[in-house]
Amino acid sequence: MKPVIICGGVGSKMWPMSRSTMPKHFLPLINGKSLFQLNWEALRRRFSPEEIFLQTNEVQAKIAKNLIPEIIEENIFIEPEMRNQGPATGFAAAQLIKRGFGDEPFILVQADVLREPDEEFLKMIGEVEKLAGANDKYITGGFAPQTIVRGVDYLVKGNLISEENGVKIFEVADYIDRTEEEKIKEYLGGDKLLLHANHTTMTPNNLLKMYQKYKPEWYEPLVAISTNGDVVTEYGKMPKAGIEEVTKLVYKSGEALVVELPFNWVDFGTWESVANYMREKSMYNPEDVFEVESQNNFVYRKDKKYVALIGVENLVVIDTADGLLITKKDQTGKVGTVVDKLKEENRSELI
Repeated sequence: MKPVIICGGVGSKMWPMSRSTMPKHFLPLINGKSLFQLNWEALRRRFSPEEIFLQTNEVQAKIAKNLIPEIIEENIFIEPEMRNQGPATGFAAAQLIKRGFGDEPFILVQADVLREPDEEFLKMIGEVEKLAGANDKYITGGFAPQTIVRGVDYLVKGNLISEENGVKIFEVADYIDRTEEEKIKEYLGGDKLLLHANHTTMTPNNLLKMYQKYKPEWYEPLVAISTNGDVVTEYGKMPKAGIEEVTKLVYKSGEALVVELPFNWVDFGTWESVANYMREKSMYNPEDVFEVESQNNFVYRKDKKYVALIGVENLVVIDTADGLLITKKDQTGKVGTVVDKLKEENRSELI
């Protein structure tokens, strides 16, 4: 198995801390460590540095190497530009083929997600590795949602294919697009619905075969890249799109499996999610924050500035040297609009 940690986004909903020069997955949010570091440490419990790959852009590659010097330089795949998840996933496969690992399973590990506990994550990797090496089906991950989560897609579990070490893997019976809310509601509360949570697993050669069948306009440039073609030229030929352009067809055709994630999957998409996690884990104990008739607030700052809150509740206050965010917790999903505004005003120093 070849794990490929993939990161490239910024996480604009976590402005003003998350910036293009220091995206959210590199911020020291969890006991002084970043999500990237925690994912690396989890993988290192089973894999050597030589077995772990990183796919990102040039800027983030430098940040990652500074955080974790043991990353092997030759194991870093640099995307020439952002072309979304479909081309990016294929690029990882092409780079592995180029290095002689075309028939060895790989798994994409998103850097901006926390997986707890590590043991269950590594168990899952072991089980999907067996299946990916034995068949050509596309393997992804999912977990049972308690409520509707908007902005993501869903899968319906089919027949149970494998159950080893507490890891259950199913056929995909159906794919539900995020826009099909009524259909999602029909399944919610039952034992068949899974929220789609990625973790693409397959051999690189089989993934390219899948692209050849369903997305030839991605397949041809990727084959060229895998055989020493010019990366910048070939990568730029691929139309920008999510991998769903392919996988939704694969799910519908019965050519996919889904592993029900046996670990806690924590997506730090907003400051509210960070605040909730830190409180649940008793990690939120800010110094020099004084509250009067206030409750359930979250303050995060880079300096030791004294903060007083009076008569307020459910606020998020994020303070940096050049930016200050104050918002209701349930409105943190709108923080990206601030970044959009700063882009319109060409305030690149703030993004």
